[in-house]
Amino acid sequence: MKCFTRFFTALIAGATTASAYLYNTTIHTKYGNVKGIPALNATCCAYLDGYESVTVWKGIPFAATTGGQNRWKPPQPRSGWNGTFIADTFGSACPAGTSPTGSADTVYDEDCLNLNIWSSANSTAEKRPVMIWSYPAGANGAWSMFDGGGLALKDIIVVTYNYRTGPYGWLALPELLEESGNVTTGSYGLLDQIEALKWVHENIAAFGGDPKHITTVGQSAGSAAVYHTVNSPLAKGLIVGAIAESGIRDPRDPASTELAEGYNNMSTSLALGAELKAVLNVTTLDELRQVPAKTINENSGFTGFSNWRTTLDGYAMSMTYREQLEVGPANDVPLITGNTKDESGAAYGTNTSVAKYIETLNSTYGSLADRILEAYPASNYTEASMDTNLLARDTSLVGSWNFGRFWSKSASSPFYTYYWDHAPPGQDQGAHHMSEITYVFNNLYGTDLPWQSVDYDIAETLSSYWANFVKTSNPNTGNSYRNGTLAHWRPSNSLNATTFHLSPPAPINANGLPAGYTQVPVATQDHITLLNEFFRTRISL
Repeated sequence: MKCFTRFFTALIAGATTASAYLYNTTIHTKYGNVKGIPALNATCCAYLDGYESVTVWKGIPFAATTGGQNRWKPPQPRSGWNGTFIADTFGSACPAGTSPTGSADTVYDEDCLNLNIWSSANSTAEKRPVMIWSYPAGANGAWSMFDGGGLALKDIIVVTYNYRTGPYGWLALPELLEESGNVTTGSYGLLDQIEALKWVHENIAAFGGDPKHITTVGQSAGSAAVYHTVNSPLAKGLIVGAIAESGIRDPRDPASTELAEGYNNMSTSLALGAELKAVLNVTTLDELRQVPAKTINENSGFTGFSNWRTTLDGYAMSMTYREQLEVGPANDVPLITGNTKDESGAAYGTNTSVAKYIETLNSTYGSLADRILEAYPASNYTEASMDTNLLARDTSLVGSWNFGRFWSKSASSPFYTYYWDHAPPGQDQGAHHMSEITYVFNNLYGTDLPWQSVDYDIAETLSSYWANFVKTSNPNTGNSYRNGTLAHWRPSNSLNATTFHLSPPAPINANGLPAGYTQVPVATQDHITLLNEFFRTRISL
């Protein structure tokens, strides 16, 4: 991207003012010394006050290669390096068993457990709060929409990292379980996520971060990583807060099993593993480890990408979502979750016939289908399309609210819920899945869309809520917002299913609340009651 410059060019350009910036400092880590580069320049980012202060360290390894004999093992320690690692290039991305996405120059190989750090600190002694980001399915830590430079200007440290997904992260086999000493199989990606968190905990102080104040944040499949980190006993005590974008919902919601935040039980994962061995025509674990990654990628799509998921292994992930809600999380920390308007079954411009709509209601809602149709009627093509979206949105909202109510009964930390409905300009998908991410990161400079002034205002507002939460575990406090006073965001509780409407900056109304801040931004009470009746007929994930 245009906002990145190579080390020596940027060093010359900033030589007169950069004496206090960390890209002039050699940092010592667990595996050796590293040196960063300027993250931003005036061409992309002059509108961001202090852009020249941000340092980025790219591609720092946090574990050994996951290839060869390390394939389908927990992340292994790597050898250290001599000299100083010039962290000016993003590391390899992990293969996922699907066609790779991202920039054309991205390298995919199994030596991929690396991370990236952004900081605007002037001293390694500052102890700034830390945000560690888990990306959605099909992505990697180097994507431009995850660039942490703009968010780091709000006095936090931003970390992105790579982890195994697809068959590399979630393959389960009896041989692998035996090899582990009957501890785990099928959760290698989750173990990568926890290893990255441990590396940050052990090393981030050298980058000006506070190892005792780490918040885990992610979107979609990355929100599953966040929630699994909250629940995993292996991450006990490593985090102080969590934000799960587009992911956490009532465990009785059908989307809990269908979307990226779901998981597989051990029997399902073992069946997938056996099928992959058959497709690849191998019989032993050693043979499987010798199959080239390219061959695995070409043949692992027989299940569909979404079927490769975290495994309920009783170790890294020890309980079902519902069981965990009943006993309380392993890490009882403040949590934010929410959804966008056009995702999870809702899509801007949906075209659905009445016949197809009724067919879907019957297959999904069973004996409640007639009542659902009465509540969400569709007498013509337009209504069928509109109510397909409305029903999906209501289900997501009610599911998130319900989770908050369950959470409040077993956890002591606050739980915040949001609803995002702003459609970025220059596209026709509405407020689509992932549409909030560039605003959260305050990095509109990294995406080529026809941004308007309102988009920059929203980015400043949304990133401030997130930065506040990283700093204080409360989206309302932290002094991150520089354009006045943020509208107050109340947490949910067992009696009050409160959702905050994230939209263009809203004025405060006569009740002291911003316009659009309501307990029920979309669903009516009758709809909520009906959807809860449906949830009660479902088996929990």
